[in-house]
Amino acid sequence: MSSFSRYIGIDYSGAQTPTQSLKGLRVYKADGGEIPVEVLPPPSPRLYWNRREVAEWLVATLKEPTPTLVGIDHGFSFPLPYFDKHGITHSWDAFLDDFCLHWPTDGDHVYVDFVRDGACGNGAARTGNPRWRRLTELRARAKSPFHFDVKGSVAKSTHAGIPWLRQLRKTFGPAVHFWPFDGWTPRSGVHVVAEAYPALWRSRYFVEGLTSDQHDAYTVSRWLQESDSNGELNRFFKPSLDKTERMAAEIEGWILGVA
Repeated sequence: MSSFSRYIGIDYSGAQTPTQSLKGLRVYKADGGEIPVEVLPPPSPRLYWNRREVAEWLVATLKEPTPTLVGIDHGFSFPLPYFDKHGITHSWDAFLDDFCLHWPTDGDHVYVDFVRDGACGNGAARTGNPRWRRLTELRARAKSPFHFDVKGSVAKSTHAGIPWLRQLRKTFGPAVHFWPFDGWTPRSGVHVVAEAYPALWRSRYFVEGLTSDQHDAYTVSRWLQESDSNGELNRFFKPSLDKTERMAAEIEGWILGVA
């Protein structure tokens, strides 16, 4: 029996500002056992979503009672050496508050590079080493959240997306389970928001005519749906970690689907 009734996959983009239309920002949704379909942005002269609109849409969607599982393609936290270097309490909420104080990338006219270059915020006070990777990134062979300006980088999308996670958390409190920070086993009926990495599964699904960004969002939604329906999701909610690894992952976060 499935635990969720709706599955949302978001392929994220850290380009430009939070209010600019982004071709690389895509949303797919599957209701029950139906094939995922693309969710289009609100009607406007713009062709594509912007980050602010996606956050607002998620708020409206998660206010509905339908148990929903959301997978977003960017990092939710940073490697433990970052916490230690900057004296941040080993708490995801403390991390979110500290990050947003220095990286105000949810501001209407703020590029990630503006903060990197010192034009706003104080990114220089909260830098990370591109050699640092979270345990989940090592397992998934994913890039560091500090590895900017390279092919396949998720650094900009991570630095652009984290403030919106904080806004969602402040809006919903315990009504939305941010996995695994709120625990490895979500309680029944609660909405769950988790980090996704479509590169793990994109070769399973071929849909003709999709852009790479559409395909990644579709892949996340489809994989979440299938993993729930075939009973594998509970296993992925409990990856194989020893005690030390589990404690680290509860701060660094984990990619859903990495065993």
